[in-house]
Amino acid sequence: MKKLDLDVLEMVVAVADTGSFIRAAESVHRSASALSMQIKTLEESLGKPLFLRSTRNVTITEDGKTLLEYGRRLLAMREEAWASVVRPEMKGRVTIGVPDDYASTLLPRVLGKFALAHPKVDIRVIGLTSSALVPLLKDNTLDLAYITKTRGVSGDFVRFEPMVWAGSSTRKVWNERPLPIAVFGQRSAARAFAINALQQHDIKYRMSYESPSLIGLISMVEAGLAIAPLARCSVPSQLIQLGPDEGLPPLRDLEVVLARSVQSRRPPCDFLAEQIQAELGA
Repeated sequence: MKKLDLDVLEMVVAVADTGSFIRAAESVHRSASALSMQIKTLEESLGKPLFLRSTRNVTITEDGKTLLEYGRRLLAMREEAWASVVRPEMKGRVTIGVPDDYASTLLPRVLGKFALAHPKVDIRVIGLTSSALVPLLKDNTLDLAYITKTRGVSGDFVRFEPMVWAGSSTRKVWNERPLPIAVFGQRSAARAFAINALQQHDIKYRMSYESPSLIGLISMVEAGLAIAPLARCSVPSQLIQLGPDEGLPPLRDLEVVLARSVQSRRPPCDFLAEQIQAELGA
């Protein structure tokens, strides 16, 4: 009798959510090769492919979607069962701040699992840039903030998030000089790292677009009007990741921390902080 391993189902869900074997491996704390092997073994056992792989993209098949639906339900039940035995029933509210580039990929799975395990805890998410979230911690508008570490920001280290240059596959604007770039606002660490890297490599550039919005940057890149320095986790599958092979300088990793307000010392905040560290920690 064939059995479905919940850990492997979690890998399937992670690949579907991130659109990448590399990012999925990071999220479940496995090597990319180990994750790929586990999913391949499952596909062989089922006799059907779950994902279609190419050099740039990973696409889930119809059979993969069917298994994904069951996988999400089974994993949710596992979380609920664990919480019902080892954790008291909690009530309350947690307000967490997170920038767009992390909110779109890293945090949804963690928040979803927490919500299933603690249905009476109300979760409120505020999406702003890391620098804009810091004052909200100081005045206790936020309980937690999952942010990029910058000057004046303290918090518990969670992980290093690699940065890449994102570009359009249809227009090679990275060959242009001055190089058109789309960047976040003045206080962005990603912006600072990118400009510093270009200056160190004596690459002339021009600010083609500036915005606090990740969607705005991605739209400019999709249109082939600029390239953008982004956290690798936030690069959508329709864009390509660029680097030294395209004549672009490597970028420093972003240091991600979990910061807390003074009034966050209560069980719902403690448990969510613990789960974020467990799910996303290095």
